[in-house]
Amino acid sequence: MSATSNITTHNIVRLVAIGAGNRMRTYMHYLEEHPEEAQLVAVVDPAQFRRNRMGDKLGVPMHRRYADYSAFFKDKVEADAVIICTPDDQHYRPCMQAIRNGYHVLLEKPIAQTRQQCERICQAAHRHHVIVSICHVLRYHPTFLKIKQIVDSGELGQIISVNYTEGVGLDRATHSYVRGSWRRKETSNSMLLAKCCHDVDYLLWLTESPCRHLASYGTLRWFRSANAPKGSALRCLDCQVEDKCPYSAKDLYLRRHEWIRNFDVPDGKSLDEVIIEELKHGPLGRCVYHCDNDVVDHQVLLMQLENETTITLSMDIYTLQDHRQITLHGTHGELSSDESTISITTFRPRKTVSYDFTDLVRQPYHGGADMHIISDFIKAVRGEETHLPSLIDDALKSHIVCFEAERYRQKYS
Repeated sequence: MSATSNITTHNIVRLVAIGAGNRMRTYMHYLEEHPEEAQLVAVVDPAQFRRNRMGDKLGVPMHRRYADYSAFFKDKVEADAVIICTPDDQHYRPCMQAIRNGYHVLLEKPIAQTRQQCERICQAAHRHHVIVSICHVLRYHPTFLKIKQIVDSGELGQIISVNYTEGVGLDRATHSYVRGSWRRKETSNSMLLAKCCHDVDYLLWLTESPCRHLASYGTLRWFRSANAPKGSALRCLDCQVEDKCPYSAKDLYLRRHEWIRNFDVPDGKSLDEVIIEELKHGPLGRCVYHCDNDVVDHQVLLMQLENETTITLSMDIYTLQDHRQITLHGTHGELSSDESTISITTFRPRKTVSYDFTDLVRQPYHGGADMHIISDFIKAVRGEETHLPSLIDDALKSHIVCFEAERYRQKYS
C-alpha cells in the first residue's frame, strides 16, 4: 500500500502508545535505546500506575497522559503514528479513529475480532493513505527469516508439504488462555487467531500461495469443571491437591516466579505481596477446572494452497515444549527446525547442513525481532526504504484463514 502522501517530515518520529502493558513496554525499549529516531509524545492507559510509569520513563508531559483513547483523539495531539497494544476487543475502535485522524498505525496482532472489522481497517488505511502494520514477529525472527531465505533460494526445490507444530506449553496456556486475558472468545478471539495468526501469516508468506481449501478441528476437552479432581477448590491457595497439580497457580507464580511480567508492583509493595493478593482475589489465582474459559485447548488446521502445497498446523497445549517446530518436504530436499536450530538434507548429493541460532534466540525480545518491528515501522513512517513485510493487506490474508478455520471448527468439531 502507498502512504507517501502522509509521510512525516520530522527526523524524530512522534509516537503515541495506546495501552501501556507488557507488550508496549517491550516496544518502548527501542525508544529508550534510540531517542534520536523516535519520541513518545503521549501515552494512553486506564491504569494510572502504568501510564505514569511509562510517561515518567520516556518524558511524556502529564497533560499528555490519558486514561482513555477518546480523550486523546479529542485533543488532536500532534503526532505521526500510534502503537496500539490494547486487549484484543479494544483494537478496532482506536485503530479506526487513528486512521481517520491521519495517524500511521502499528497494531499488535490480531487485527480485530471479526473478518468485517479487519476488512474495514484495511479499506480505511487505503482511503486515508496511512500505513497500518501488524506485529507479526515471526517475519523478523532470525530462525524463521533464515528458513524463508532457504526456501526462496530454491535449495529445497518446490515445497510439497509443511508440518508445523505450535507448542504453546502448559504454563503459557494456563496463564493466558485458561485463567488470563485470552480465555474467552467474547473478550478476545478464538485461540487460533489469538495465538497462531502470526504462524499462519508466516506459513502463507513462506509458501507464497493463497489458501484454497481448509479444515480445522479442536475442542475444550480438559479445562472444564467435570474434570476437576476430588479435593480441588475454586482457588489454588485453598486446594487440598494443589501440591500434586501440574497446573497450580501457586506453584507457577509464587514458588517458581514464572510468568510474572504482567504483575504490576506499586511503590511500597513487594512482588510476592502482589502475587499473593492475585492468588487470593484475582483471576490468575483460580483453579483451571473452575474458570470461565471457553476457548479450545487443542486444535489442528489443515490447508491446501492454490499451488497444491499441503500444510498441517497443530496447536498443542499439553507439553513442556514452549516453542515451534517446522518440517518442510521439497522436491530436492527437506528441512526441519525447532526454532533454535535448522537442519537441511538435500537428496542429491545426499548431505546435511545445520545452522544453530541458539545464542540469537536467547537474546531478549524474541531474539531481537520485536526491536526490528519498531525499527522498520519508524523508517517507513519517515519515508525511508524498508521492506516492512507485514502490512495490513498481507496480514488480512492470514486472519481470513483463521476466521474460516474457526467457522469450520464450530460446525464440525
